[in-house]
Amino acid sequence: MFRRLKIAWRPAQKDLETFRLVKFFTLTGFVVIVVFTVLLTLLVADRLQQMALKKSEDYASLLAANLNHQVFQQFVLPAAIRFQGRIQISDPEQYELLDTVVRNTIHGFHVQQVNIYDQRGDLAYSTDSIELGKNYLTVPEVKQSLDHGDSNIRLVVPKNILVSMLLGSKQDKYLKTFNPLRLESVEIKLTRELGPVIGVFEITQDISLDMAEIGKFQLMLIATLIVLMGLLFMVLRQIVKKAESILERRQEERKELQAQLELAERLAALGEMVAGVAHEIRNPLGIISSTAELLRKRLEANPSDGRLAQIIEEEVNRLNQTVTEFLDFARPREPNLQPTDIERILERGLEFLQPEIDRSQISLERHYQLNGQVLKADSELLYRAFLNIFINAIQAMPQGGRLIVATEPGPQNKGARIIIQDSGEGISSENVKKIFNPFFTTKDKGSGLGLSIVKGIVESHQGQIHIESNLNCGAKVIITLPELEA
Repeated sequence: MFRRLKIAWRPAQKDLETFRLVKFFTLTGFVVIVVFTVLLTLLVADRLQQMALKKSEDYASLLAANLNHQVFQQFVLPAAIRFQGRIQISDPEQYELLDTVVRNTIHGFHVQQVNIYDQRGDLAYSTDSIELGKNYLTVPEVKQSLDHGDSNIRLVVPKNILVSMLLGSKQDKYLKTFNPLRLESVEIKLTRELGPVIGVFEITQDISLDMAEIGKFQLMLIATLIVLMGLLFMVLRQIVKKAESILERRQEERKELQAQLELAERLAALGEMVAGVAHEIRNPLGIISSTAELLRKRLEANPSDGRLAQIIEEEVNRLNQTVTEFLDFARPREPNLQPTDIERILERGLEFLQPEIDRSQISLERHYQLNGQVLKADSELLYRAFLNIFINAIQAMPQGGRLIVATEPGPQNKGARIIIQDSGEGISSENVKKIFNPFFTTKDKGSGLGLSIVKGIVESHQGQIHIESNLNCGAKVIITLPELEA
């Protein structure tokens, strides 16, 4: 029944500690992913900003070239002809003509303001109501355009563009483009020569809407990624939590199995010792028993001496029964499965104990529902198991009581369930947990192996046994036997 077993797995506590470390790194990894997601989103948004700025710059350069052409064709040439080469923007008539040309050219474009500086850097024209004639040669972009004919672009924002976008700022953002105003040749040439610089265009574009759209896209992207990462993290946390509970349960199961294996090893060693001792004791007991029987027969004429011999014989029989229990525990017999009527075995045990039941004034109730159903079982082993349970029930009711024996089909109408219930003293909840432990007993006499042997017999039939009891409430033994193949 018992074998020496070795445990080959690594300690469950190590697995649990390793898993908790994985759980910690899962949380840390989520934080790192969120941080990198935000950084990546900022980089993407910055790239989008650069692309938007580049698009606005190209747009401004084309607009400046078109404005240069329109001003030269529709203002410089007509004014030079009309006013005999005397071009003075400060003249109201010339100013109105230039204003018409500029406004017609920028109409429909996202241009906030256009300023024109003359060759000295003085502000000669503006689409906005600002003071004219003021010198702006100190402005680097104006000076560089006049001196070198270069185009310059400057972004004007109230704060850092990334901070403004991240905070969803609605403050205005402008792109200022400085382009030289050049004279164009009236002749058609194959080469594209640049004419002399006669002034500077300052074109101001309002790019607040574009930047705001990029900011909205950035916030939406961050929110979406964080929500997705959060959902993924929640799923992972649920998986981790479920896996952790499984590991904890397995750890408890391993602890229980470890305890069972240790108990099995101790019981195996004890069983081997008991089997050897019982074998050595049984032979002398047989001699003592036969001798006591002969002695009792010879002393039948003297009742007092005959009684002493009878006591010796009874005690020898009791000791022999105890030795038999030890042997049954140490060397359990494999069941010999044969078609068996469970209810008939129960009746056989009850008939054998009927005199004791009557003497103890116990009322017996039978509730059989198997209707002659036959199961594959070992009738002798089950008889011994049922008899042991009946004896325990009778001993639990020394002042009389009620004994109920019932049968019914097992789960899904397969196998059988046997219920044996008494109205005796009952068993405490603490003792119920230990009731099947070998050598555990609450009686003054007995080896404590009876129910352990019963449990072994039931389990050898691949069945289950369960006891429900409380103090002063009686006890109920429930045995479930499955259908077995012979």
